[in-house]
Amino acid sequence: MFQERLRLARKKAGLTMQELAGRITPPITAQSISKYESGNMMPSSDVLVELSRNLDVSLDFLMGGKVEAVEGIEFRKRSGATAQDRAAAEWHVIESLERHLMIEAILGIDVSPDPFDKLQDIYLKYHVDAEFSELQDMPLKGYVDAEILAQELRHAWQLGTDPIPDMTNLLESKDIRVIEADLPERFDGLACEARLSGDRPNTHAIVVSSHVNLERKRFSLAHELAHITLPASGNPDLQPEKAMDRFAGAFLVPAEHLQQEAGKGRDRIPYPELLALKHLYGVSATAMLMRLGQAGVLTEAAAARAFRGYARSWRKQEPDPLKGNRETFEKPKRFERLVWRSLVDRIINSVRAAKLLQQPLEHVENRLREALG
Repeated sequence: MFQERLRLARKKAGLTMQELAGRITPPITAQSISKYESGNMMPSSDVLVELSRNLDVSLDFLMGGKVEAVEGIEFRKRSGATAQDRAAAEWHVIESLERHLMIEAILGIDVSPDPFDKLQDIYLKYHVDAEFSELQDMPLKGYVDAEILAQELRHAWQLGTDPIPDMTNLLESKDIRVIEADLPERFDGLACEARLSGDRPNTHAIVVSSHVNLERKRFSLAHELAHITLPASGNPDLQPEKAMDRFAGAFLVPAEHLQQEAGKGRDRIPYPELLALKHLYGVSATAMLMRLGQAGVLTEAAAARAFRGYARSWRKQEPDPLKGNRETFEKPKRFERLVWRSLVDRIINSVRAAKLLQQPLEHVENRLREALG
């Protein structure tokens, strides 16, 4: 386990074995780093501390063992993501999950049921003419499949058709870990699956960039949910990312609800009405206009005309951005809530809480005094 963590941390730092060895005091050789990463030798405690400091990772990360591997990390095409970006993303997932799993173990929290078990049964019925036993083996026949699966997942999760006020809270309630990270601006988010040690089942995680606005963050969360949920495309003419976007749009803006709000078959929509709908569903103006066309509220000609007209500048600047009370939403809260629960109930002390939260001890102790009055 240590050798994989060391190799990942070095890649995250963008260092060669020679460069890393040159930073260690007292000096070691690149051959020693190679032996550490191959599992043929373990560093001394002094060297281990030096590795942690120079790679800017914690000793808990290097020596942790709750997460065996992270699988399925895929950056969106044309993101320009590098191998270092991928390593940084994987590090964020592992480091965050190790802390999540630690506090859950302290509190004795059981693993939640698979949030997608009902969806697989639904999709099996949808493909009654096909011989498939697993959801991920079933091909998407067209973009309408993505829309249908979004509708069925909302039904399986008993969401109805109303707008979703907080995607992050919803995903966390389904035991999908949401991690907000300071990642390169080349991508908005990614989804992956973590293989855990022992007899714990795998867990899903979604990473979103802390640099994006609320509109993009919410859509990215739904888009990455699609990466977890949707099977592969069996249609060579189907663009996977476009299918994910269709799922995300349908999940955030259900066609049935949108038609009730805005009607059907219209040949134009006033700009103020479109902005009002954007705020109702919490999506970008561009995504809103796309959904108006996909849901049949606007005719294809009307939607195309809008994109050629007043919507041309939206890709560069978001009109009437989401703000105000929404800024308190779309923040991962479950982990911090569990840590504070453990601290207030005296299951852990302030030092351990500060380490888990990655916050200064003084700040944690001040907040604890305020919470206890």
